[in-house]
Amino acid sequence: MATTKWTLDPTHSELQFKVKHLMITTVTGSLSIFNASLTTESDDFENASVSFEAETNSIETGNTDRDNHLKSGDFFDAETFPKISFESTSLTKDGDDYKLEGSLTVKGNTKPVKLNVEFGGIATDPWGNTKAGFTLSGKINRAEFGLTWNAALETGGVMVSEDVKIAGELQFVKQA
Repeated sequence: MATTKWTLDPTHSELQFKVKHLMITTVTGSLSIFNASLTTESDDFENASVSFEAETNSIETGNTDRDNHLKSGDFFDAETFPKISFESTSLTKDGDDYKLEGSLTVKGNTKPVKLNVEFGGIATDPWGNTKAGFTLSGKINRAEFGLTWNAALETGGVMVSEDVKIAGELQFVKQA
């Protein structure tokens, strides 16, 4: 069977992260420059190969000081580690949706991750392009990737949670 390649449509895709601050509210950020591709060997996406890369310097949270702190050596060290990457090891069907497993590399640290993928369906746009939509969700521990900066609070607890929620809305274009 022939392989089919799908490339990310960046104008209809977004990737966000959410982290608890002071353990009472959640701060949302995004990666604004990223790319991904899927390679399939069947009519569905089971066992597809998935790769992803984002520019660390494209982190945005809506606050310049916080963005600069996240890009600094305290967190992502964007100058030394300009890319975040992911390579899948498996994509398996789970009912109507999928479980995505692979290796995530952040700040030079590569760890296995498991993510949930909700399949949104396939549609043809007005220009005849076949598109597939997915909603990505999951959670990682930032300390496992060397993102260990924190501050203890006088009232107990820490300033920034180690748990990071990942949320993505991804649209792919089928290549001819």
